[in-house]
Amino acid sequence: AADAAGAGAAAPAPSSDAKPSLLDVARAMSFYLVSFTLALPLFAAMMVMFPFTYVSDKYRRYALSFVNDVWATISTLPFVKVRVVGREHLPAVDAPAVYVANHASYMDIYSLFHLRRPFKFISKVSNFIIPIIGWSMYMTGHIALKRTDRKSQMKTLKDCRELLQNDCPVLFFPEGTRSKDGVMADFKKGAFSVAAKERAPVVPVTIVGASQRMRSGREWAMSAGEIVLVVHPPIASDDAQELCDESYKVIKESLVAYS
Repeated sequence: AADAAGAGAAAPAPSSDAKPSLLDVARAMSFYLVSFTLALPLFAAMMVMFPFTYVSDKYRRYALSFVNDVWATISTLPFVKVRVVGREHLPAVDAPAVYVANHASYMDIYSLFHLRRPFKFISKVSNFIIPIIGWSMYMTGHIALKRTDRKSQMKTLKDCRELLQNDCPVLFFPEGTRSKDGVMADFKKGAFSVAAKERAPVVPVTIVGASQRMRSGREWAMSAGEIVLVVHPPIASDDAQELCDESYKVIKESLVAYS
């Protein structure tokens, strides 16, 4: 993918590696406290809603996704501003689409919930056993992955295709894992193969500023400021490599433009 992005230079990392202040640490601890406290009543509501949602809306589970959106929006509101640019490019709520985004911070998922789309994302199995948060992920229909298990990887891609076939969008972080230094890595082809096989549009989303707010490996500190989500026009093709290259290109260029 890097070859298609011009000279192949990676997007710039955050410019500052300053030591977090005590205020940054206090802000992060307050954020986690608010997030978990809010999750308790919302989780209780989800438990009541789950049987009815599973029967009536097995794949999208829109009502439960809406609870996720409320949780993320209120959790972040006192601490960081999340701004969405290009919201007009978002497909309809009930449209099958493959969302792809760069990944450099714990705050990425919180930010992406501000798109208010019922996408299902892939997360490692261990996250699903986290009390309240992980159980909520399971009820919402997000997809568990054993990263080192080839069978699990193939099942995950199969599950994503099934979701798309039932008009449910999916979200991938095609780098495969969070960047440790804020530099965007090459994209893996899995997400784009799924999109190409299902003739689903790929919607690239650039996350700007999340790693500055909370660096990977420094989840105990959060700085004040803004996170910007740049939604790009959907890309349609039956060529997985073309989808991969073009998505990498537009996300990287947007990272540079907003840096």
